[in-house]
Amino acid sequence: MNRRQLLSWALSALALFGASGAQAQAHPQVTFRTNLGNIVVELYPEHAPKTVANFVRYVQEGHYNGTIFHRVIPNFMVQGGGFDAQFREKSTHAPVKHEGRQALAGGLRNATGTLAMARTADPQSATAQFYINVNNNNFLDPVEIPPGDPVPYFQYRGRTFRNAPRAALLESPQLIGYTVFGRVIQGMNVVQQIVQVPTGAGGPFPTDVPRQTVTILQATLSKGQP
Repeated sequence: MNRRQLLSWALSALALFGASGAQAQAHPQVTFRTNLGNIVVELYPEHAPKTVANFVRYVQEGHYNGTIFHRVIPNFMVQGGGFDAQFREKSTHAPVKHEGRQALAGGLRNATGTLAMARTADPQSATAQFYINVNNNNFLDPVEIPPGDPVPYFQYRGRTFRNAPRAALLESPQLIGYTVFGRVIQGMNVVQQIVQVPTGAGGPFPTDVPRQTVTILQATLSKGQP
């Protein structure tokens, strides 16, 4: 092989490697087709693998098709994925393991436009419902715990912990926060339209329900695999 052929081969190999690398690093994307427009979210399985796999399973099963955004609070978030237009709650799989601290370590915070799992007061209760932040809601992030076991000193919202077992602090419902696992990459204007819809009582909820029904007509995995 002469020098020109060697150079050509090397450039071809480099191009192929770059394309393969880009494909390997591609993040899965989900498109929500709503009655107000499309919202495309990008997911980050490298930071919240169980959460992303759980979310994608619901997408592929058609769980989100026909569900509504049932909780909308301006300057806070929009929440959906659990109820149909008649406020019937959809059945779900077992809860997914909370991965908030792992996601936070990967740089995922409850910032404007990010996607996170909704849950009850039990940190291990998240199933299918999700929310999209429309503000920087840092108070929803897991609280960072100082080093040590036991942790010699830790203060949070006026409460002081001394020589506290590390595991107890890491799993505390008040400190564990919410798992962020994606972000809106297209259609944030649609999210803002949802926020502007007047709200009130609806179904079993006394407040925060859009008076104009906002429906996810279809959710599809549009790019990549988790």
